[in-house]
Amino acid sequence: MSDDHSSRQGILSLTIKDKAVLYSAYMPFVKNGGLFVPTNKSYELGDEVFMLLTLMEEPEKIPIAGRVIWVTPRGAQGNRTAGIGVQFSEQDTGANAKIEEYLAGLLTSEKPTHTM
Repeated sequence: MSDDHSSRQGILSLTIKDKAVLYSAYMPFVKNGGLFVPTNKSYELGDEVFMLLTLMEEPEKIPIAGRVIWVTPRGAQGNRTAGIGVQFSEQDTGANAKIEEYLAGLLTSEKPTHTM
C-alpha cells in the first residue's frame, strides 16, 4: 500500500465573492450539495478533503468536510480548469443551505428569462 494519497492534502481554501462564480462552482444535483474547487494538486475519487470556504461578505470562513466525486486533471481538453468536485458531508448541510440562500433567485430560474 502506498502512503501517497493517505497523507493529508492539507486544507483547501476557497474564496467566492461573486454570485456568478458561486453559481458556476455550485453543484445542486449532488446529495448534500457540492462545489467545484480549482486546484492543481492531485486527488483521487473518494479522497476526503477539508476546505475553508469564504463566501461573499461572510465574516467567518465556513469549514466543510467532503469527498472528491470527480477530478478534472491539469491539461484536460477544452481548456477546462483543473480541479475537483467535492461533495459535502451530511454534517455540512448548513453550508449548503447558506450557498442556496445566496443563489435563491438563480437556482429557481433554470431557463434564462429575457424580461428586464
